[in-house]
Amino acid sequence: MSVEVQDVKARYGGSVAPDFGVVSDDRLYRYRVRQQVAKWFDRHARTRTHWRERNAYYHSEVLRLAKQVIPPGARVLQLGCGNGDLLAALKPGFGVGIDVSGGMVREANARWEGHGLAFVQADAQELPFSGTFDYIVCSDILGYLEDIQAALAGLHAVSGPRTSIVITAWNWAWQPILWLGERLGWKMPDAEQNWLGRNDIENLVVLADLEARTRNAALLLPKEVPVLSPIMNRLLVQIPLFQHLALVHAWTVRPAGNRPVAEALTCTVIVPCRNEEGNIAAAVDRLPALGAHTELIFVDGASTDGTREAILEQIAKHDGIRDIKLIDQVPLPGADHRGSPFAATSGFVGRSFVGSANGNSSAGSRSAGPRGVDAGPVTMLKLGKGDAVRKGFGAASGDVLFILDADLTVPPEDMPKFLEPIATGRAEFINGTRLVYPLEDEAMGIINLAGNRFFSMVFTWLLGQRIKDTLCGTKVLRASDYRVLVANRTYFGDYDPFGDFDLLFGAARLGLRILEVPVRYRRRTSGYSKVQVFKHGMLLLRMSAIGFRRLKLARWLGNATPPNITG
Repeated sequence: MSVEVQDVKARYGGSVAPDFGVVSDDRLYRYRVRQQVAKWFDRHARTRTHWRERNAYYHSEVLRLAKQVIPPGARVLQLGCGNGDLLAALKPGFGVGIDVSGGMVREANARWEGHGLAFVQADAQELPFSGTFDYIVCSDILGYLEDIQAALAGLHAVSGPRTSIVITAWNWAWQPILWLGERLGWKMPDAEQNWLGRNDIENLVVLADLEARTRNAALLLPKEVPVLSPIMNRLLVQIPLFQHLALVHAWTVRPAGNRPVAEALTCTVIVPCRNEEGNIAAAVDRLPALGAHTELIFVDGASTDGTREAILEQIAKHDGIRDIKLIDQVPLPGADHRGSPFAATSGFVGRSFVGSANGNSSAGSRSAGPRGVDAGPVTMLKLGKGDAVRKGFGAASGDVLFILDADLTVPPEDMPKFLEPIATGRAEFINGTRLVYPLEDEAMGIINLAGNRFFSMVFTWLLGQRIKDTLCGTKVLRASDYRVLVANRTYFGDYDPFGDFDLLFGAARLGLRILEVPVRYRRRTSGYSKVQVFKHGMLLLRMSAIGFRRLKLARWLGNATPPNITG
């Protein structure tokens, strides 16, 4: 046993608890997700070797892919080492395996004691090591991680400039077949996994500031069948069309060279809200400091449940400490503006808004329900969330503009993930996606989920850039890009009541580089959804048709015009 392996075993004692910092509901939720994975593999640790032997052909192919990159005698770290078989087969000079499951670590130590390997119970998203490795193996682990982006970004701490990271993952398109294999007893029962396609992983690699060097596919036929297996798994799988159908996808990635330093940018977070009284305090308390300065602007859409009063309470509570402001989407004559200098910031004429910040209101009064009374299900204000977003962005002072939905189904704690790619220049428009991680119970209905997937395909084709979740409300871009987008808004027309498609279409036409940040979508804890599935579905189809005419058909017919980039 090498001195380094002895040192790892002595220092970490076989188990390292993750550091979750300050305890909060969000941190506890994330901890519970990770513990569910650990408990699942603890239950199956004793049978893991049996299942590997039963599916030896699959695991031999994964080993073959890893051996094409990793030579014997190297310094190797494996995340999600399981029973240690893959790490041992690579014959490292210095090998460390970590796994969140204590049962798996005990099995690995029992199987490979005396082979010069160290196995530690630790969280792949909270690496305890400070040294660097020549190679890092992430084999079939991304599907179980609570935060894939954080785990991949954390690999920089144990990587040198020439460290190669080998990633393998099974193709989500095989899920029905794998599910059937479990029911027939051909495959080890599996925990719920993340919804990862090849594009999702490549998007996450970019977000983590890594560069893909090679990409491979393997196993069109995951069982060994004489003659047929070699033809399918050595020859046909090399054809691009068949690569999309392969069970296993593999990448070799490295830390990006000359990593950009994040620019110190001021940030404005817009929170459109209507009857969200129960979420206002949580939105303020849970939103972390962003960039050089954080401005938080609530845009209240004629709430009747005390939402506006709750915002004013937060402004008073944090006076001189945090920069919190209020805009009334339909301004109230005679409203108390002393605690809310941003109230009544748009003129109102008839049924449409005109003017800009600090205009005078001529809107009629509206009544508000008593504080603390459940207002019941409500529909979206006729002006729409898009109008609220535009008013908020128009009044914002930050360099970077964020949209955060007041239902808090996208955690405010995730906002730094949206800022970082903008601040480092890796992306120019960030779209949230709720369709990578499993949804919390009741977070999204089956009809909504099906609609999201349909419009994802439509908009990916329309925009020419991959969009997995068109309807996630969280979107981020620089204020300078937004001003150019506004100058070109008439190209598509003022038709979008949601605000999502106005931004997506505009960003695509300006050629902004779009990346998606995966988030864990939570169920509501207060208030009611304003979405009306059929009515809003029809609006989305109409917007898709407008996008087709302007983004596709105009180019086909030679009628497309370039955007005005002067802003």
